[in-house]
Amino acid sequence: MQKRPHPIDSTEITRRAADLVSSATNRYRITVQVANRAKRCRYEDFDNGDENPTKPVLRAIIEMSDELNQPQIIAGR
Repeated sequence: MQKRPHPIDSTEITRRAADLVSSATNRYRITVQVANRAKRCRYEDFDNGDENPTKPVLRAIIEMSDELNQPQIIAGR
């Protein structure tokens, strides 16, 4: 079984996760929010039949840090 190379840099994920935790007033709450977002991503992938190579937790961290760093993403919804 051949392992696929991961398209995401682990140091980037670590930095983004640290930014999320440091900007939150409650570490537990942000952790639960990331977990809930990851669960929602997983179910959306399952419902759509998509085979996304990025794990749901990593996607949740990326999405939430993008929303934190680029507030216009949220305003555009």
